[in-house]
Amino acid sequence: MLTSQRKALIAQRLSRDGEIVAKTLAAELDLSEDTIRRDLREMAAEGLLKRVHGGALPLAPALPDLAARQTLAADEKAALGARAAAMIEPGQVIFLDGGTTTAALARALPRSFAFTVVTHSPTIACELERHPTAEVVLIGGRLYKHSMVTTGAVALGAIRGLKADLYFMGVTAAHPTQGLTTGDMEEAATKRIIAENAAATWVLLTAEKLGRASPWKIMPTGSATGLIVPDSLAPEMLAPYRELDVEIREA
Repeated sequence: MLTSQRKALIAQRLSRDGEIVAKTLAAELDLSEDTIRRDLREMAAEGLLKRVHGGALPLAPALPDLAARQTLAADEKAALGARAAAMIEPGQVIFLDGGTTTAALARALPRSFAFTVVTHSPTIACELERHPTAEVVLIGGRLYKHSMVTTGAVALGAIRGLKADLYFMGVTAAHPTQGLTTGDMEEAATKRIIAENAAATWVLLTAEKLGRASPWKIMPTGSATGLIVPDSLAPEMLAPYRELDVEIREA
């Protein structure tokens, strides 16, 4: 089998199965495992997949800028946001991550009792400009414009000084074995520190983020308190996540 044919087969299997196990594919094709691993390395260098130990995963889709993401899966994000907002109790301190899904959550926050929102996202803070009962604490730092969140030493210093009751995290990809990931190194580190300083971390996930991987790992998926996912997902898609002993709430 020619190299081009193997790579086409790998791309097809990755799309169908959601992963490639190098040892299994090598045995099936009667090839050396080194041959398959070389193909995977080359395809990863071409931006066609994500290399992981023992094989490969689909890459998380490249994210457009924040303005363009506002229109993607809007109904799904609104449902996730409403489900998350229903978890908030009076007097709590909640940390809202940046992103369009957490923006939907910000718009769904309860208005009948007082609580505090901490965020490192100026856009999330702006969503709460007219909220009648939420006290808003905005954390400063270096602005990562793609996600419109602050990062760096100033942001991390402030984050380490708080203890949130709930952290609603946004990610670009989630996988049962490869963990919760995102596309930027500093953003991943910031999310990890927020989670370490929160009593509970909930991850809001639209369907296209499941079973994929981005370059920078935040933490294992099972380290989250729970996942909030669309109620339209097939049971077999969620089964590997349920095995992690992480709570799953559908919206």
